[in-house]
Amino acid sequence: MNILLGEINPIAISVGPIQIYWYGIIIAIAMLVAISLAIGEGKKRGLSEDAIIDISLWAIPIGFVGARFYYVLFELDYYLQNPNEILAIWNGGIAIYGGLIAGGLTMYIYTKKNGISLALLLDVLAPNVLLAQSIGRWGNFMNQEAHGGPVSRQFLENLYLPEIIIKQMEINGIYYHPTFLYESLWSLLGFFLLIVLRNRKKLLRQGEVALSYILWYSMGRFFIEGMRTDSLWIGEFIRVSQILSLVLFVGAIVTWYVRRQDYPPKPYYLEGEAN
Repeated sequence: MNILLGEINPIAISVGPIQIYWYGIIIAIAMLVAISLAIGEGKKRGLSEDAIIDISLWAIPIGFVGARFYYVLFELDYYLQNPNEILAIWNGGIAIYGGLIAGGLTMYIYTKKNGISLALLLDVLAPNVLLAQSIGRWGNFMNQEAHGGPVSRQFLENLYLPEIIIKQMEINGIYYHPTFLYESLWSLLGFFLLIVLRNRKKLLRQGEVALSYILWYSMGRFFIEGMRTDSLWIGEFIRVSQILSLVLFVGAIVTWYVRRQDYPPKPYYLEGEAN
């Protein structure tokens, strides 16, 4: 890492014309950690290692396409004028909600074709996705993006942040809210919370770990998004991610209630197997 007086070079490795960004390295690490944890948990629930790897090989790249497509769609005027930047994801510009939607649809199709329980698979993956999101936000830190509005240096010091974070939140002489950090910590807390809840006997039924993920992430994202300066907008007054967060939050509650009315009831998560 090239650090000079607190300044971080977003390029980790440069060999001739080839440049590898910290953003990409951090995202790759996040995915590998999530997959590794999912393999271990999946085996306990009857999901094979091959199934987790196969699903990941499909859902991750398609999720990236969805994340980029989602972002480009809501910034279409800019990218129509700059089509050469549509594929430049190393500069940022991927929307997690787009990735989750595309990846989720991919998993739905995969599980239907292979006779795997979608609810159980999502329960296995959900906490690890939160952990991956927590790690991945540090890619935004390296790029000095996904930050909030201006604040004073004293405000950042009062948060007891290390100097390296404070300096990275200084852009052109102005300090900004480290919203990347807020979301990273929120996701990390959610990871531990979901792990604890998931391992409580007779508490969560199949599918409810994933619904808990939606409730937790969408609630935090709604408030954090309100601080950010790089939001995607519908018109001038509505942030796309805040609207989608509200829809997902309400939808998860309704889905949870409806599924609890099923008879016979869904098996508890710890009782579930993939067959």
